[in-house]
Amino acid sequence: MKTMDFARLGSTGISVSRICLGCMTYGDPGRGNHEWTLPEKDSLPLIRQAVELGINFFDTANVYSAGHSEEILGRALKEFIPSRQDVVVATKVHGRMRPGPNGAGLSRKAIMAEIDNSLKRLGMDYVDLYQIHRWDAKVPIEETMEALDDVVKAGKALYIGASSMYAWQFAKAQHVAEKNGWTKFVTMQNHLNLLYREEEREMLPLCLDQGVGIIPWSPLARGRLTRAWDEETERTRTDNFGKTLYDKMVDADRGIVEEIGKIAVERNAPRAQVALAWLLQKPGVTAPIIGASKPGHLTDAVEALKLRLSQEEVARLEKPYRPHPIAGFN
Repeated sequence: MKTMDFARLGSTGISVSRICLGCMTYGDPGRGNHEWTLPEKDSLPLIRQAVELGINFFDTANVYSAGHSEEILGRALKEFIPSRQDVVVATKVHGRMRPGPNGAGLSRKAIMAEIDNSLKRLGMDYVDLYQIHRWDAKVPIEETMEALDDVVKAGKALYIGASSMYAWQFAKAQHVAEKNGWTKFVTMQNHLNLLYREEEREMLPLCLDQGVGIIPWSPLARGRLTRAWDEETERTRTDNFGKTLYDKMVDADRGIVEEIGKIAVERNAPRAQVALAWLLQKPGVTAPIIGASKPGHLTDAVEALKLRLSQEEVARLEKPYRPHPIAGFN
């Protein structure tokens, strides 16, 4: 087993691997919205490899492959991990899970139903981190935060976290929780990578100031940072959500991808390692959430922990960046 780096999850007492395995990749393609997900037989070897590499932090969501991702992860961890205490499992709530007016969102009714459904699919008594997948403008934040506090008090989640939203929304949620003596968010799972750095304006400083752990999603920009600009994959061709994230600033983004390629050659390292090394050096970042559909994706992620970029290399990577439209909140 290779040596893994660990860090505290924000200001909590829990330690997590500095690489988190994101499990959106795992699930029957026929049960979700993504044609590129892997069925269970192809997913299990990758989860096993992650465990063998020392990764103890796993992130999924109720909506991934309509719950099949949670089922696969739960079965895999039971098979590959000696004790539930050895892993940190995170899942999320917000997206639509069934038809009807209460089949999605962050109402008390939805949260109480979905935590039980997630635990059943995972085959677990509790999750370590229960996250709101997005902001729900239709539900008072007081209702959401009180329901999440009750989930924690019931022992169904140890901590709660949030995902992509405006910094003012996150600050409001934290204030509501603190004012009422409810559980506060300990993590922010936000959209952050070399092609999308808008979180550096408000959200990252807020999290740093408040001791909130940062666990970025899409750290490799849906694979765009791992290959030459004009290369395409099946996921690139079929990933409609990815196109909404990265098709608006292609001229500036091309320059960043080209600079990654140059540094990768100079360092004799894969592009993925260079892009992840940049993110791992960002103050406050606990663990990027990486997707892995091939064994090399996992080994690259772990090897990135050893790659320390110089200030000059960081400056080269950041120089081509231009402000981007807000993306990933919906």
